[in-house]
This record gives sequence, C-alpha cells and structure tokens, in this order.
Amino acid sequence: MTHTAADIPGDGAPRDGAGGGGPAGSGRPLAEEYDTALLDLDGVVYAGPHAVEHAVESLETARRAGMRLAYVTNNASRPPQAVADHLTELGVPAEASDVITSAQAAARLVAGKVPAGSAVLLVGGRGLEEALEERGLRPVRSLDDGPAAVVQGYDPSVGWQQLAEASYAVARGLPWVASNTDLTIPTARGTAPGNGTLVAAVRTATGVEPEVAGKPLPPMHQETVIRTRAKRPLVVGDRLDTDIEGAFNGGVDSLLVLTGVTTAAQLLAAPPHQRPTYVAADLRALLVAQPEVAVAGGAYRCGGWTASVGDGGQLRLDGAGSGGDPYDALRALCAAAWTAADGGAGVPDARKVLAELGL
Repeated sequence: MTHTAADIPGDGAPRDGAGGGGPAGSGRPLAEEYDTALLDLDGVVYAGPHAVEHAVESLETARRAGMRLAYVTNNASRPPQAVADHLTELGVPAEASDVITSAQAAARLVAGKVPAGSAVLLVGGRGLEEALEERGLRPVRSLDDGPAAVVQGYDPSVGWQQLAEASYAVARGLPWVASNTDLTIPTARGTAPGNGTLVAAVRTATGVEPEVAGKPLPPMHQETVIRTRAKRPLVVGDRLDTDIEGAFNGGVDSLLVLTGVTTAAQLLAAPPHQRPTYVAADLRALLVAQPEVAVAGGAYRCGGWTASVGDGGQLRLDGAGSGGDPYDALRALCAAAWTAADGGAGVPDARKVLAELGL
C-alpha cells in the first residue's frame, strides 16, 4: 500500500507556546493528551545495557494510563525482536511489533528502487539484513554477487572491507541508501562514532551522496506511522537534529528529554525546525501536565521564574531562586532566547544563567 502525506497524522505544524516563542504547556498529562509515544531509544529509554533513570517506571505508568508505546530508533544494527528482548529485560515489556528501526525504513526505500527479489549489497548487521529479507530482497556482501543497490547501516562489526566493497559498488552507479547519518551514538561508556562517520568514508571515496531513510527525514516518519497507526503521536527524543527535527518535518508534537546528547545550551540555540513542543528532564514528563510559559511585558515567566534578554545580549533570570524547578527556568529561558533569535538579535549569551542553574 502506498502512503502519501495526507495519510500521515499531524501533517501540518507542531505546536509551540509563549505566543509562538517557547515551549508549549498542556492541561493534562502528556500520556492522556496523545495516544502514542514514539520513543527514541538510545539516550531516552536506555544507554547501552542500562535503563535511563526513571524510564522504566514512567513508561509502565504511561502504558497503564492508555498510551501506546512505540520505540523508534535510527540504530540499524539490531533486529526489532532483539531490541524488544533488551527492553523487556530492562523492565519495559515490548514486542517486536513495538519497535521501528531505520533499517526498516531503508529497506522499504530500496524495495521501491529495484525489482522484487533483487540482491542488495549489505553494509551493516543483522538488523539491516532482516529488514531487507522482510521486503523480499536478498542481502549479499560482495559486488561479485550482482547486487542491484547498496544499503548501509550502523553495526559495530563494519570495517574497512565492507566500506571498500560499498565504495566499489557506489562508484559503479548503484543506488545507495543509508539508514541514517547520525555522527555519534551514545553508549554506556560515552559517545562513540555513529553511522554518519561510516557513510562519510564511502562518500569521501566516491564523491556520491546517499539517499537517507532515518530521522529526521520523511521516510522514517512515514515508516513509523504506517507500522504504529498512531492518530495523535508524540515524538520523544534526546536529539535536536534527528528526533525533534524529524517531528517538525512530520508536523507532529515533540518532547525533548535532557537524558541524552542535547545540552541546555544547545537547546537555547536551536533553530526553529529543531525546537521541541515540550522540554523536560526525563520521561516522568509523560505523566504530568506541562507548565505554560507566559508572556509578560517582553519577559517570559514559568513556575515562578522570569527570563529576559538584558543589555549586551545576555540572558537574565529572576524569581524562584534555589527552591524552584530549574526546568521551569529553562522553559522560560527558551522562550526568551528563541524570541530574541527570531527577531534578528542573535542567540543570547546563556553561559552565566545556565551555570547558576547547574544545567
């Protein structure tokens, strides 16, 4: 079945708040406002082999409230069943059908370019191999096997030989699809190179750009909605350039949690297409209403904090002091910073206020 933009829920513009300048509020818990959470995995639900703090209990409570949980990842290395097994081991019960990967989006793209049953040169691991087989394609590892296309996804096993084989095939003009181009991937030990670094090797060798399936591009959003049948989805992620921009491109609302790679300073400097609808510390945000950011005479107020841009382009913060929620302060700061940037004043200097907040 072919799906068009008209089939995709939320095909429009995600909401924002503060009169268009900052994060939005919600009158009810997000688990009640939205029917499906489209959750990124790395940095949101887990980091390597361990669950992110508060993730397990928050997701279970959201599920009991009636929210469907779907797990959407740009990591193409593992099959959905392996991801579901990992989640279940962490205390987040999941089925393979709850997991949507960039490998699946990439395989669908490839299937639209080559005849049914074609051989496809695979650069990646079992997750991408299984996704190709699901689409009726035959994964091969050598150009000598007569592939009709090249598909590339992250896997720790990818080395020089696979990258060289892909380069030979791409240089001969075969269609090239990459699952994603994330430059980094979070692990339990820290940040490691992602698929984007491996794609860059083939790009450098060939001078060719791949077609990319994963977040933030439309194929991933389309794959997700086809598989989940979400009507009121909320994208939940930790990355501005994949999760949040992907939600923007799909016209759906988003929640940024600061348990992964994005820092508060990066959030304040985000361009319009990478600004989340909601901002929170972690997945507990699904269980509560989100506070409004109010406009008051050129300043922005949230939870007792008031943010504004002072002389010299520095962000100012007044109000709640040590007893206030620093994430309410961050929401007010977002409204002040984004409004100033959109007005042509540039991104205000936030170093002092963020240091005072400990963010």
